[in-house]
Amino acid sequence: MKLPHIPAAVIFDMDGLIFDTEALYQQAFLAASSTGGHNLPTTLIQSTIGVPWAQSRILLLEQMGSDFPVDQYGREVTERFKVLASTQLRLKPGVVELLDILDQLELPRCIATSSSHSTVRSHLSAHGLAGRFDAVIAHGDYAASKPAPDPFLSAAKRLGVNPTLCLALEDSFNGVRSASAAGMMTFMVPDLLSPTPEIHSLCTGVVSDLHAVRKLILTASAADTTR
Repeated sequence: MKLPHIPAAVIFDMDGLIFDTEALYQQAFLAASSTGGHNLPTTLIQSTIGVPWAQSRILLLEQMGSDFPVDQYGREVTERFKVLASTQLRLKPGVVELLDILDQLELPRCIATSSSHSTVRSHLSAHGLAGRFDAVIAHGDYAASKPAPDPFLSAAKRLGVNPTLCLALEDSFNGVRSASAAGMMTFMVPDLLSPTPEIHSLCTGVVSDLHAVRKLILTASAADTTR
């Protein structure tokens, strides 16, 4: 597998790609469901992966009924996630090594996430990564969330790079749909979900981890005679 060309910039998702947070969110959803006696179906909880809270809220009400105490449940999920993240927030394999190569090649990079700016700052600071990204596009910085292309288009605009020249890295289905719709070279690094035929069709490639992305960029850089 090869990159079509060396990217002019790299756009990162955050949850499930940089940080191993999707599993923590799932634990928080399950714990809040059990404590509140809600008995949410596992498939419903899994459907929230890579989905902003506003959309997850709609999913919950649609499947659990209009009398479901969704906002109380959301607050409980948030509190449980914070507790889990305070001791269990871990980097995904290859993050630092990939950032080191981007520094070496002087390739700009941006985070495009559905999380809030405060959450991004907290997570990055916890692992000493606050200065490793040129920009952050987070909730509130775009009109429509993933799977709309807005987050990735906003990231490319912030970096001043044509979207078609960007490499987008995602772990969720909606993230892949968003990056692909933005016209980017889209690589999925699966976390909790394995790609479906539809997702495969939207991806330039699917790799096991960010170490593999690093190798792809190094190979593309070595073959690029303009650098």
